[in-house]
Amino acid sequence: MDNTNQKKALINSEIALFLRGLIIGKVLTVIVIGGLLWWFLKPNLLSRSNVDSSNQSSNTLSSTESTFQTVADVPNASFNYGGSTAWASIRQLVDSQIQSDRPELQLRYVDPVNGSPGSSSGIRMLLDGKLDFAQSSRPLTDEEQAMAKERGFTLKEHPVGKDGIAVVVNPSLKVSGLTVDQLQQIYLGRITNWNQVGGPNLSITPLSQRPEDADTVIFSNNSDLKGQALGSNVQYVYSTTEAVRQLSKTPGGVYYASARSVVFQCSVKALLLGRTSGQLIPPYREPMVSPEQCPRRRNQLNTQAIKNGSYPIIANLSVIIKQNKGREQQIGDAYANLLSTDQGQKAIQQAGFVAVR
Repeated sequence: MDNTNQKKALINSEIALFLRGLIIGKVLTVIVIGGLLWWFLKPNLLSRSNVDSSNQSSNTLSSTESTFQTVADVPNASFNYGGSTAWASIRQLVDSQIQSDRPELQLRYVDPVNGSPGSSSGIRMLLDGKLDFAQSSRPLTDEEQAMAKERGFTLKEHPVGKDGIAVVVNPSLKVSGLTVDQLQQIYLGRITNWNQVGGPNLSITPLSQRPEDADTVIFSNNSDLKGQALGSNVQYVYSTTEAVRQLSKTPGGVYYASARSVVFQCSVKALLLGRTSGQLIPPYREPMVSPEQCPRRRNQLNTQAIKNGSYPIIANLSVIIKQNKGREQQIGDAYANLLSTDQGQKAIQQAGFVAVR
Protein backbone atom coordinates (compact mmCIF):
# COMPACT_ATOMS: atom_id res chain seq x y z
CA MET A 1 0.00 0.00 0.00
CA ASP A 2 2.89 2.28 0.95
CA ASN A 3 4.50 1.52 -2.38
CA THR A 4 1.30 2.42 -4.17
CA ASN A 5 1.05 5.78 -2.35
CA GLN A 6 4.67 6.53 -3.08
CA LYS A 7 4.13 5.84 -6.77
CA LYS A 8 1.04 8.13 -6.83
CA ALA A 9 2.94 10.91 -5.07
CA LEU A 10 5.79 10.54 -7.53
CA ILE A 11 3.43 10.66 -10.50
CA ASN A 12 1.63 13.72 -9.11
CA SER A 13 4.98 15.42 -8.54
CA GLU A 14 6.06 14.69 -12.12
CA ILE A 15 2.71 15.93 -13.49
CA ALA A 16 2.99 19.13 -11.46
CA LEU A 17 6.54 19.63 -12.67
CA PHE A 18 5.44 19.02 -16.28
CA LEU A 19 2.53 21.48 -15.98
CA ARG A 20 4.78 24.10 -14.38
CA GLY A 21 7.25 23.71 -17.22
CA LEU A 22 4.45 23.90 -19.77
CA ILE A 23 3.08 27.10 -18.22
CA ILE A 24 6.53 28.67 -18.05
CA GLY A 25 7.13 27.70 -21.67
CA LYS A 26 3.87 29.30 -22.79
CA VAL A 27 4.65 32.47 -20.86
CA LEU A 28 8.10 32.65 -22.46
CA THR A 29 6.55 32.02 -25.89
CA VAL A 30 4.05 34.87 -25.37
CA ILE A 31 6.87 37.16 -24.25
CA VAL A 32 8.99 36.28 -27.28
CA ILE A 33 6.09 36.67 -29.73
CA GLY A 34 5.06 39.93 -28.06
CA GLY A 35 8.61 41.22 -28.35
CA LEU A 36 8.79 40.31 -32.02
CA LEU A 37 5.42 41.95 -32.71
CA TRP A 38 6.54 45.12 -30.93
CA TRP A 39 9.77 45.15 -32.96
CA PHE A 40 7.93 44.82 -36.27
CA LEU A 41 5.20 47.29 -35.39
CA LYS A 42 7.58 49.89 -33.93
CA PRO A 43 8.30 51.64 -37.32
CA ASN A 44 4.58 51.87 -38.08
CA LEU A 45 3.83 53.26 -34.64
CA LEU A 46 6.61 55.80 -34.99
CA SER A 47 5.45 56.65 -38.50
CA ARG A 48 1.87 57.10 -37.29
CA SER A 49 3.14 59.29 -34.49
CA ASN A 50 5.04 61.40 -37.02
CA VAL A 51 1.97 61.67 -39.25
CA ASP A 52 -0.16 62.75 -36.30
CA SER A 53 2.37 65.40 -35.31
CA SER A 54 2.67 66.46 -38.97
CA ASN A 55 -1.12 66.80 -39.18
CA GLN A 56 -1.09 68.88 -36.03
CA SER A 57 1.56 71.15 -37.59
CA SER A 58 -0.46 71.35 -40.79
CA ASN A 59 -3.59 72.29 -38.87
CA THR A 60 -1.64 74.92 -37.00
CA LEU A 61 -0.30 76.30 -40.27
CA SER A 62 -3.74 76.41 -41.90
CA SER A 63 -5.09 78.37 -38.96
CA THR A 64 -2.60 81.15 -39.76
CA GLU A 65 -3.60 81.43 -43.43
CA SER A 66 -5.39 84.58 -44.55
CA THR A 67 -9.09 84.16 -45.32
CA PHE A 68 -11.98 86.26 -46.57
CA GLN A 69 -12.81 86.92 -42.93
CA THR A 70 -9.37 88.44 -42.21
CA VAL A 71 -9.64 91.21 -44.83
CA ALA A 72 -10.27 94.63 -43.32
CA ASP A 73 -12.11 97.63 -44.81
CA VAL A 74 -14.67 95.61 -46.79
CA PRO A 75 -17.52 98.06 -47.47
CA ASN A 76 -21.07 97.25 -46.44
CA ALA A 77 -22.97 98.04 -49.63
CA SER A 78 -23.98 96.82 -53.10
CA PHE A 79 -21.60 97.31 -56.05
CA ASN A 80 -21.67 96.76 -59.82
CA TYR A 81 -18.86 94.94 -61.57
CA GLY A 82 -18.23 93.17 -64.86
CA GLY A 83 -15.72 92.56 -67.63
CA SER A 84 -13.78 89.58 -68.91
CA THR A 85 -15.72 86.45 -69.86
CA ALA A 86 -12.62 84.45 -68.89
CA TRP A 87 -13.56 85.29 -65.29
CA ALA A 88 -16.88 83.42 -65.54
CA SER A 89 -15.77 80.47 -63.39
CA ILE A 90 -14.32 82.87 -60.79
CA ARG A 91 -17.63 84.71 -60.61
CA GLN A 92 -19.47 81.41 -60.16
CA LEU A 93 -17.14 79.78 -57.65
CA VAL A 94 -15.07 82.43 -55.88
CA ASP A 95 -17.45 85.39 -55.73
CA SER A 96 -20.20 83.19 -54.31
CA GLN A 97 -17.79 82.14 -51.52
CA ILE A 98 -16.92 85.77 -50.84
CA GLN A 99 -20.55 86.78 -50.51
CA SER A 100 -21.25 83.79 -48.25
CA ASP A 101 -18.37 84.70 -45.92
CA ARG A 102 -18.87 88.48 -46.16
CA PRO A 103 -22.64 88.98 -46.50
CA GLU A 104 -22.27 92.70 -45.93
CA LEU A 105 -20.75 92.94 -49.43
CA GLN A 106 -23.17 92.52 -52.34
CA LEU A 107 -21.75 92.18 -55.86
CA ARG A 108 -23.93 92.58 -58.95
CA TYR A 109 -22.58 91.53 -62.36
CA VAL A 110 -23.60 93.93 -65.15
CA ASP A 111 -23.51 93.12 -68.87
CA PRO A 112 -22.76 95.88 -71.38
CA VAL A 113 -25.78 97.44 -73.06
CA ASN A 114 -23.94 97.68 -76.38
CA GLY A 115 -21.29 95.24 -77.62
CA SER A 116 -20.23 91.89 -76.23
CA PRO A 117 -19.08 91.26 -72.66
CA GLY A 118 -15.31 91.18 -72.21
CA SER A 119 -12.29 92.95 -70.77
CA SER A 120 -12.57 95.91 -73.15
CA SER A 121 -16.26 96.55 -72.55
CA GLY A 122 -15.78 96.17 -68.79
CA ILE A 123 -12.96 98.73 -68.71
CA ARG A 124 -15.01 101.07 -70.91
CA MET A 125 -17.96 100.79 -68.52
CA LEU A 126 -15.63 101.48 -65.57
CA LEU A 127 -14.36 104.63 -67.30
CA ASP A 128 -17.95 105.70 -67.96
CA GLY A 129 -18.95 105.25 -64.31
CA LYS A 130 -21.25 102.28 -64.99
CA LEU A 131 -19.11 99.84 -62.95
CA ASP A 132 -17.40 100.20 -59.59
CA PHE A 133 -14.51 97.91 -60.65
CA ALA A 134 -13.75 95.68 -63.62
CA GLN A 135 -12.27 92.23 -64.23
CA SER A 136 -9.76 91.98 -67.05
CA SER A 137 -7.74 89.26 -68.76
CA ARG A 138 -5.60 91.68 -70.76
CA PRO A 139 -3.34 94.66 -69.92
CA LEU A 140 -4.65 98.22 -69.88
CA THR A 141 -3.93 100.18 -73.05
CA ASP A 142 -2.28 103.60 -73.25
CA GLU A 143 -5.56 104.96 -74.63
CA GLU A 144 -7.52 103.71 -71.61
CA GLN A 145 -5.02 105.25 -69.19
CA ALA A 146 -5.15 108.54 -71.12
CA MET A 147 -8.95 108.53 -71.03
CA ALA A 148 -8.91 107.94 -67.26
CA LYS A 149 -6.47 110.83 -66.79
CA GLU A 150 -8.76 113.13 -68.77
CA ARG A 151 -11.54 112.24 -66.34
CA GLY A 152 -9.49 113.03 -63.25
CA PHE A 153 -8.31 109.62 -62.05
CA THR A 154 -6.00 106.74 -62.97
CA LEU A 155 -6.56 103.00 -63.38
CA LYS A 156 -4.58 100.34 -61.51
CA GLU A 157 -4.17 96.68 -62.42
CA HIS A 158 -4.06 94.29 -59.47
CA PRO A 159 -3.11 90.76 -60.75
CA VAL A 160 -4.80 87.92 -58.85
CA GLY A 161 -4.38 84.97 -61.24
CA LYS A 162 -2.92 83.74 -64.52
CA ASP A 163 -4.36 82.12 -67.61
CA GLY A 164 -2.96 81.14 -70.99
CA ILE A 165 -4.27 82.23 -74.38
CA ALA A 166 -5.06 79.13 -76.40
CA VAL A 167 -5.45 78.81 -80.16
CA VAL A 168 -8.18 76.42 -81.31
CA VAL A 169 -9.13 75.03 -84.72
CA ASN A 170 -11.48 72.51 -86.27
CA PRO A 171 -10.52 68.98 -85.03
CA SER A 172 -10.05 67.77 -88.64
CA LEU A 173 -7.29 70.31 -89.41
CA LYS A 174 -3.90 68.60 -89.87
CA VAL A 175 -1.81 71.23 -88.09
CA SER A 176 -0.22 70.53 -84.71
CA GLY A 177 1.04 73.96 -83.73
CA LEU A 178 1.98 77.57 -84.51
CA THR A 179 4.56 80.07 -83.38
CA VAL A 180 3.38 83.33 -81.83
CA ASP A 181 4.65 85.20 -84.89
CA GLN A 182 2.69 82.92 -87.27
CA LEU A 183 -0.46 83.45 -85.21
CA GLN A 184 -0.01 87.22 -85.35
CA GLN A 185 0.64 87.15 -89.11
CA ILE A 186 -2.54 85.13 -89.61
CA TYR A 187 -4.62 87.79 -87.86
CA LEU A 188 -2.90 90.61 -89.74
CA GLY A 189 -3.90 88.91 -93.02
CA ARG A 190 -0.30 88.14 -94.10
CA ILE A 191 -0.66 84.36 -93.79
CA THR A 192 -3.88 83.28 -95.47
CA ASN A 193 -3.46 79.56 -96.25
CA TRP A 194 -2.65 76.69 -93.90
CA ASN A 195 -0.02 75.39 -96.35
CA GLN A 196 2.11 78.44 -95.40
CA VAL A 197 2.53 76.96 -91.90
CA GLY A 198 2.95 73.29 -92.85
CA GLY A 199 -0.72 72.39 -93.15
CA PRO A 200 -3.06 71.45 -96.02
CA ASN A 201 -3.88 73.67 -98.99
CA LEU A 202 -6.83 75.28 -97.26
CA SER A 203 -7.78 78.92 -96.79
CA ILE A 204 -7.56 80.23 -93.24
CA THR A 205 -10.70 81.71 -91.68
CA PRO A 206 -9.61 83.71 -88.63
CA LEU A 207 -12.34 84.36 -86.07
CA SER A 208 -12.05 87.11 -83.46
CA GLN A 209 -13.99 89.39 -81.19
CA ARG A 210 -13.92 92.99 -82.36
CA PRO A 211 -10.85 94.83 -81.03
CA GLU A 212 -13.02 97.29 -79.12
CA ASP A 213 -14.73 94.37 -77.31
CA ALA A 214 -11.78 91.95 -77.14
CA ASP A 215 -11.43 89.84 -74.04
CA THR A 216 -7.85 88.77 -74.79
CA VAL A 217 -5.06 90.10 -77.01
CA ILE A 218 -2.24 88.44 -78.94
CA PHE A 219 -0.13 91.50 -79.79
CA SER A 220 0.80 92.71 -76.30
CA ASN A 221 4.29 91.15 -76.54
CA ASN A 222 5.11 92.96 -79.79
CA SER A 223 5.10 96.75 -79.58
CA ASP A 224 5.55 97.04 -83.37
CA LEU A 225 2.19 95.35 -83.95
CA LYS A 226 0.13 97.11 -81.28
CA GLY A 227 -2.74 99.08 -82.75
CA GLN A 228 -2.46 97.57 -86.22
CA ALA A 229 -5.71 96.74 -87.95
CA LEU A 230 -6.66 93.08 -88.26
CA GLY A 231 -6.76 91.52 -91.73
CA SER A 232 -9.77 91.98 -93.99
CA ASN A 233 -10.41 88.21 -93.92
CA VAL A 234 -11.05 88.19 -90.15
CA GLN A 235 -14.64 87.26 -89.27
CA TYR A 236 -15.96 88.83 -86.08
CA VAL A 237 -17.93 86.92 -83.48
CA TYR A 238 -19.92 88.06 -80.47
CA SER A 239 -18.47 85.57 -78.00
CA THR A 240 -16.26 82.52 -77.49
CA THR A 241 -19.37 80.35 -77.47
CA GLU A 242 -20.28 81.58 -80.97
CA ALA A 243 -16.68 81.10 -82.17
CA VAL A 244 -16.54 77.49 -80.94
CA ARG A 245 -19.84 76.78 -82.66
CA GLN A 246 -18.55 78.21 -85.95
CA LEU A 247 -15.21 76.38 -85.75
CA SER A 248 -16.95 73.03 -85.49
CA LYS A 249 -18.32 73.55 -89.02
CA THR A 250 -15.43 75.58 -90.53
CA PRO A 251 -12.52 73.27 -91.54
CA GLY A 252 -10.06 76.17 -92.00
CA GLY A 253 -11.20 78.24 -89.01
CA VAL A 254 -8.98 79.43 -86.15
CA TYR A 255 -9.75 81.35 -82.94
CA TYR A 256 -7.84 82.50 -79.85
CA ALA A 257 -9.28 82.90 -76.37
CA SER A 258 -8.74 82.23 -72.69
CA ALA A 259 -7.28 78.73 -72.40
CA ARG A 260 -9.59 78.05 -69.46
CA SER A 261 -12.56 78.81 -71.78
CA VAL A 262 -11.65 76.58 -74.72
CA VAL A 263 -9.17 73.84 -73.75
CA PHE A 264 -11.84 71.56 -72.28
CA GLN A 265 -14.25 71.99 -75.24
CA CYS A 266 -15.06 68.80 -77.17
CA SER A 267 -15.80 70.32 -80.60
CA VAL A 268 -12.45 72.10 -81.17
CA LYS A 269 -8.75 71.18 -81.10
CA ALA A 270 -6.21 73.28 -79.20
CA LEU A 271 -2.91 73.83 -81.02
CA LEU A 272 0.57 73.78 -79.53
CA LEU A 273 2.01 77.29 -79.35
CA GLY A 274 5.61 78.43 -79.13
CA ARG A 275 7.99 81.35 -79.29
CA THR A 276 9.88 79.32 -81.91
CA SER A 277 8.93 76.31 -84.04
CA GLY A 278 11.25 74.12 -81.99
CA GLN A 279 9.64 75.08 -78.70
CA LEU A 280 5.94 74.34 -79.07
CA ILE A 281 4.03 73.97 -75.79
CA PRO A 282 0.51 72.53 -75.37
CA PRO A 283 -2.05 74.62 -73.46
CA TYR A 284 -3.43 71.32 -72.12
CA ARG A 285 -1.90 68.64 -69.93
CA GLU A 286 -0.47 65.83 -72.01
CA PRO A 287 -1.47 63.34 -73.24
CA MET A 288 -4.15 65.13 -75.22
CA VAL A 289 -7.71 63.85 -74.88
CA SER A 290 -9.09 63.25 -78.38
CA PRO A 291 -12.55 64.56 -79.40
CA GLU A 292 -13.74 60.94 -79.53
CA GLN A 293 -13.00 60.54 -75.79
CA CYS A 294 -14.83 63.76 -74.91
CA PRO A 295 -16.99 64.44 -72.89
CA ARG A 296 -16.23 61.27 -70.86
CA ARG A 297 -12.77 62.79 -70.43
CA ARG A 298 -11.77 66.40 -71.06
CA ASN A 299 -8.48 68.18 -71.57
CA GLN A 300 -7.23 70.09 -68.55
CA LEU A 301 -5.26 73.35 -68.41
CA ASN A 302 -1.47 73.05 -68.52
CA THR A 303 -1.08 74.98 -65.28
CA GLN A 304 2.59 74.03 -64.90
CA ALA A 305 3.62 75.65 -68.21
CA ILE A 306 1.63 78.78 -67.36
CA LYS A 307 3.09 78.91 -63.86
CA ASN A 308 6.73 78.54 -64.95
CA GLY A 309 6.34 80.89 -67.92
CA SER A 310 7.25 78.38 -70.63
CA TYR A 311 3.85 78.81 -72.31
CA PRO A 312 4.35 81.73 -74.73
CA ILE A 313 1.20 83.84 -74.27
CA ILE A 314 0.10 84.29 -70.68
CA ALA A 315 -2.71 86.58 -69.59
CA ASN A 316 -2.82 88.17 -66.16
CA LEU A 317 -6.24 88.13 -64.56
CA SER A 318 -6.40 91.57 -62.96
CA VAL A 319 -8.87 93.60 -60.97
CA ILE A 320 -9.02 97.06 -62.60
CA ILE A 321 -9.38 99.63 -59.84
CA LYS A 322 -10.39 103.26 -60.26
CA GLN A 323 -7.88 105.40 -58.29
CA ASN A 324 -10.19 108.23 -57.25
CA LYS A 325 -10.07 108.05 -53.42
CA GLY A 326 -13.80 107.28 -53.48
CA ARG A 327 -16.13 104.33 -52.95
CA GLU A 328 -15.00 102.77 -56.26
CA GLN A 329 -11.40 102.63 -55.09
CA GLN A 330 -12.47 101.24 -51.71
CA ILE A 331 -14.45 98.35 -53.20
CA GLY A 332 -11.84 97.69 -55.92
CA ASP A 333 -9.07 97.43 -53.32
CA ALA A 334 -11.23 95.29 -51.03
CA TYR A 335 -12.19 92.86 -53.82
CA ALA A 336 -8.56 92.56 -54.98
CA ASN A 337 -7.44 91.97 -51.39
CA LEU A 338 -10.08 89.26 -50.92
CA LEU A 339 -8.84 87.40 -54.02
CA SER A 340 -5.24 87.81 -52.86
CA THR A 341 -5.79 85.98 -49.56
CA ASP A 342 -4.71 82.35 -49.17
CA GLN A 343 -8.37 81.37 -49.35
CA GLY A 344 -8.89 83.47 -52.48
CA GLN A 345 -5.82 82.08 -54.24
CA LYS A 346 -6.90 78.50 -53.51
CA ALA A 347 -10.38 79.27 -54.82
CA ILE A 348 -8.88 80.74 -58.02
CA GLN A 349 -6.99 77.48 -58.52
CA GLN A 350 -10.22 75.53 -57.94
CA ALA A 351 -11.79 77.68 -60.66
CA GLY A 352 -9.15 76.34 -63.08
CA PHE A 353 -6.56 79.13 -63.13
CA VAL A 354 -3.04 79.58 -61.80
CA ALA A 355 -2.56 81.52 -58.57
CA VAL A 356 -0.10 84.42 -58.58
CA ARG A 357 1.49 83.33 -55.31
